[in-house]
Amino acid sequence: MSNTTRIAGAIALATAITPFTAATAHSVYADDHAPIGVMADHAHKKGEIMFSLRAMHMEMDGNQIGTDDVSPDTIVTTIPNRFAGIGMQPPTLRVVPQTMRADMYMFGMMYAPSDAVTLAVMGKYIEKEMEMTVYQGGMGTAQLGDNATSSKGFGDVKTVAIMPLLGHPDKEADNRDELYLKAGVNIPVGSTTKTAQMLTPMNTTPVMRMPYGMQLGTGTWDFEPTLTYKMRRGKFGLGLQASASIKLGDNDQGYSFGDSYESTAWLSYRPAQWVSLSGRVKARTMGPIDGIDPVLMGPAQGANPDYYGAERVDLIAGVNFVATHGSLAGHRLGIELGKPVYQDLNGPQMAGDWSVTVGWQKAY
Repeated sequence: MSNTTRIAGAIALATAITPFTAATAHSVYADDHAPIGVMADHAHKKGEIMFSLRAMHMEMDGNQIGTDDVSPDTIVTTIPNRFAGIGMQPPTLRVVPQTMRADMYMFGMMYAPSDAVTLAVMGKYIEKEMEMTVYQGGMGTAQLGDNATSSKGFGDVKTVAIMPLLGHPDKEADNRDELYLKAGVNIPVGSTTKTAQMLTPMNTTPVMRMPYGMQLGTGTWDFEPTLTYKMRRGKFGLGLQASASIKLGDNDQGYSFGDSYESTAWLSYRPAQWVSLSGRVKARTMGPIDGIDPVLMGPAQGANPDYYGAERVDLIAGVNFVATHGSLAGHRLGIELGKPVYQDLNGPQMAGDWSVTVGWQKAY
């Protein structure tokens, strides 16, 4: 299914929701939930259960060192190969990624055994594709050809406990404040040993382990705390969230991705009960990979754990819909479209281009 088809389907569902807003149930508002890309933003009352499905698409294009663009020719003539001299490895990098696409489908379920805590579990299915240019031999700028690789399968699973600290909300209140604490754990079930047939500078095509960024999981148990504050004043809303992913050790391959820290803030406006518009800024910092997979080596930047980690800021526009009457009452649809405005990369490293998230939620 193409990205255009996915987005068109989301818009069609949003259009289908609007006829059910003629008569309203005052306990349901489009801005009761945060923008769809924000997780752990709400809790449920005792006995409630919620299901969710999110489809996320991300694209990367070109390469950067720090905040500066860098050309493929510059990379293959000036960036040292960490593995030079091992098994006829060339002195500089000779394989350069050009574009990357990733699709993730996240399935979630939340359940509140009491008003004091809401439990959640989230699993995901991931598809990744990368296109690389391979340069001929050990030096120079003659291109041998292009190489496309892909990986797909189930990623890591997350388990979460969300505790309301302030204002477990009365859904009919137009002026309210909410504060939530989340304690989460990443369970490493996604593969870290995916392989693919690779074109090498010597014009051979062996099956090799794919770079760290093309794997489906982290391989590590991670502690993931989050603190979320939401405020609503009439039709206007404000949200703030700070989160972290802290690795608790190395995986079976001998490495761990860098710890990451993220903060996001958003403003929302609800022109009608069934629709809310939002603007969001997200900042994230992540360290380089700690350790190294001894099986993964080659004259490509993705094989060097030092070329991971970054600081990045994204601007994100969103819309939330909720059906307030009829057979679709309580069904939610959210859409967000994001674009990075600042990237400082431990490079050479591929730069983010844009992303879109479409999600559905329904509580019972």
